[in-house]
Amino acid sequence: MVATTVPMKDINQKNFMKESSTHATNLNSALKNIKLEVTVDFVCSDISGIIVVTNKAANSSDLQAIEHYVKDANHINSNEVDLPRFSQSKSYLKIIGLLYLQEDSTNSLNLNVVEKFTKDNHIFNNTMLVSKSHIIKVSPKLDMAIVWIDIWDMQSRSNAKMLINRCFNMGNYIATIHGANMNPGVSQCKNCWRWGHLTFSYHIQETKCI
Repeated sequence: MVATTVPMKDINQKNFMKESSTHATNLNSALKNIKLEVTVDFVCSDISGIIVVTNKAANSSDLQAIEHYVKDANHINSNEVDLPRFSQSKSYLKIIGLLYLQEDSTNSLNLNVVEKFTKDNHIFNNTMLVSKSHIIKVSPKLDMAIVWIDIWDMQSRSNAKMLINRCFNMGNYIATIHGANMNPGVSQCKNCWRWGHLTFSYHIQETKCI
């Protein structure tokens, strides 16, 4: 699965995404009509614009067809749609070393905070998130968090390589970026609240209060 980014203004993006499933179907018809082999799996969006996810890497002809369709779509200002960027794939990263409960606050680390520091920190320049980040607490006893982020990358994973092992400051803490596996969820038992095993595998009936 690879993706092509079509950068555009926010209002264009919102209008296009209102009928994203219809656009995916129509894009496939348009590509088929001009005898192109690439097919669209789905359409989504990120902070930069529309993401067209296809079954394989798009070539220049595919990009031209996608650009033509998007600019001609209803309620789209074609003057505020930039040239599509070549196909990308996903890379999976995790950020460790962050405090789960924010300093001088009872609030836990949340997606708004994650979005702000990935947007403002220079090491994330030209980095586009695939979807919203995922935050977990390391353990019930440790007030530290792991943030899982998925980014659009080149087939060579050059974007991920530029980020892996980089460190940055967040408050009084130093966070470090590591590579991660796809779907890196960590199981937590809802009976004993320990990490590393699922509830149904816990054989003792007694349940602890969270």
